[in-house]
Amino acid sequence: MKNLYIYLRSIGLSLFLILFVTLPIIYYLGVFSQDEGLRFDTYDYFISEEALPVGNLNPSHFKNESLQKIDLGVIDEDLYVKVDLNDLEGLGKDSLFIVELSNPSFREVDLMRFNKAGDLVSKQTSGTAFSKTNPLKNPNPFFRIQVGDEFNSILVFRIKSKVPIEFDAAISPSNSFFQNYSLRLIIISAYFGIMIALFLYNFILYFSVKDEVYLFYCFYILFIALAQLSLSGYSYFFLMENAYLYEVSIIGFTTLSSIFVIPFIQLFLKTKVYVPKYDQWLYLIPVSYVITLIFRVSGFVELSYSLTDLNGMVLAICFFTIGIIAAKKGYRSAYFFLLAWSFLLFGLVVYILHNQRIIDLGSYANFPLLAGTAIEALLLSFALADKINILKREKEREQLDKLDALKENERLIKEQNLHLEDMVRSRTEELEMTLKNLQNTQTQLVNQEKMASLGQLTAGIAHEINNPINFVSSNISPLKRDLKDILELMEVYREKGKEEFTEDSLSEIEEMEEDIEIDYLLEEVEQLLNGMEDGAKRTVEIVRGLKLFSRVDEQDVKKVDIHDGIDSTLILLNSTMSGRIKLTKNYGSIPQVVCLAGKMNQVFMNIISNAIHALIDHPIEGREPELTIATFLQNERVVVKIGDNGPGMPASVREKIFEPFFTTKPVGKGTGLGLSIVYTIIENHKGTIEVDSEDQKGTTFTIDLPINQN
Repeated sequence: MKNLYIYLRSIGLSLFLILFVTLPIIYYLGVFSQDEGLRFDTYDYFISEEALPVGNLNPSHFKNESLQKIDLGVIDEDLYVKVDLNDLEGLGKDSLFIVELSNPSFREVDLMRFNKAGDLVSKQTSGTAFSKTNPLKNPNPFFRIQVGDEFNSILVFRIKSKVPIEFDAAISPSNSFFQNYSLRLIIISAYFGIMIALFLYNFILYFSVKDEVYLFYCFYILFIALAQLSLSGYSYFFLMENAYLYEVSIIGFTTLSSIFVIPFIQLFLKTKVYVPKYDQWLYLIPVSYVITLIFRVSGFVELSYSLTDLNGMVLAICFFTIGIIAAKKGYRSAYFFLLAWSFLLFGLVVYILHNQRIIDLGSYANFPLLAGTAIEALLLSFALADKINILKREKEREQLDKLDALKENERLIKEQNLHLEDMVRSRTEELEMTLKNLQNTQTQLVNQEKMASLGQLTAGIAHEINNPINFVSSNISPLKRDLKDILELMEVYREKGKEEFTEDSLSEIEEMEEDIEIDYLLEEVEQLLNGMEDGAKRTVEIVRGLKLFSRVDEQDVKKVDIHDGIDSTLILLNSTMSGRIKLTKNYGSIPQVVCLAGKMNQVFMNIISNAIHALIDHPIEGREPELTIATFLQNERVVVKIGDNGPGMPASVREKIFEPFFTTKPVGKGTGLGLSIVYTIIENHKGTIEVDSEDQKGTTFTIDLPINQN
């Protein structure tokens, strides 16, 4: 009864989603299709074994008539179709219109226009064999026409196709056409984006979970998406605009999806367990699709399309039968599967209803099928995620069972020997305290090793940079002095030349000076030397900051200038806040402090880095981000205040910031150890650290250190 209730609930949910989600989408697609313009209701046609000269076209040729649409199957001859603009009511005059045929697979389509005397005055060509005539990349053949008195109302199409001929025609104003074209492009792009995202998500998940069901599923949704793109005509533009490849891809992508969907269904529904009678027979479906593809490549086009429709019907019946059997046996994933396939079949039914003219979706006919496959893929992804939750719950249940067994054993032990229980409790408390101490020691050792490695690395970099930059900075001053002497000598030559040189020589020299722009050249040399000198000074400053920050003598307690440590930290963090955060330094007159230099640099690095992230990640509108650092001497102790005007912290967060592993940052961006380590370092230096923070007003850390460590 419980399984029957779950099954009925799944069916009810499926009907609910179809009624309140899918039907509104179809309704709005119908509304959009009304803006596409007018559709022809009557088509006159005839078939010719060879292309007829336009002059030989005669109304008597068009003896056949088709209502609402043309559906002739595969024909090797040319098809001539005639429509009359006078059959349409409400069509304006002297306006630009677009005529569109609703079949993207036509290779050649010619539109011929005639004047009042019946002479050919215009001929346009479109189709997959003429991709250059389609700059919009619209899959359906379309033509721009002018409705006016100089043209006859008759339109004649010559159609050549290698696939079944089934289409209707519509005419709409150019603005309406381009609006609908843009909407169709947005919908197809969103659909393909969703399917690619699901493909990548499950493909990555496969390498994490190592379950083949995810691998088969991601390739199934990839090829079913490509098959839908082929049916809509958009895959033509991804296949090198090759008409033959595009025509084969309609069946080819469907065949590839069937190859991957069968092992996916076998693993997803566990057919070997729940429906063993059907398990081996499922392989006949991809075999049948492969045979269909062989027929298509061999030239049996109409037979291949018939087999494709038959295979689709057999596949749907088999999958629903297997899903119902597995659901009746209580398999949870079968309900997700039936729900997902309900949407796919609903989209297929809507597509068939459109083809039968029961509903009219215009050029949006394929979109219910796209929505069905997209919703199916999403629901199956949820089902795969649910399988992970099931495995997780099973593991949790197993762990709970083991925990219950352990509790029962513990109860028996307590009943048998109370004295031993007291001893175990006492020993457990000692072990917990020891474990806590070991964890704290381990955290400190790991952090100490990281800082030592960072210090060695930065010290090595600073040493390697220092030598060449010293060479540059020491050579700039002599270079400027030598260049000054050369310029003075050149000026003497110029002055003497005015007296000694002939007028021709002076004229030649003046022309050369004008050609090389001697005044600008001298000014540019001066600017280049000043730029080199400024760059060298800035590099020397960065190297000095690296040296100060990279102190690795952690065991040597000595006198340290706190200002140097803060400045070196700011130099290293300059790239993260330069130009975005206002820095205010209020350094007081303080003595040197006896401490571990590297540890204190780590304290400044953690606190200032947190302040920078708070200001950048959570900006406050109308307030300039500002970081303030102040130092002063108070009661023979050095006080350092580091504050910001950022978002601040609520009281619930402020109380826990020094606890190990507590963090407000997203997963992967913070470990929750930074401020805990800061607190431990300050405590080991016999100092104190306090935090003052107000929501939306800012945060200030106050560090109080003794001058000596006696």
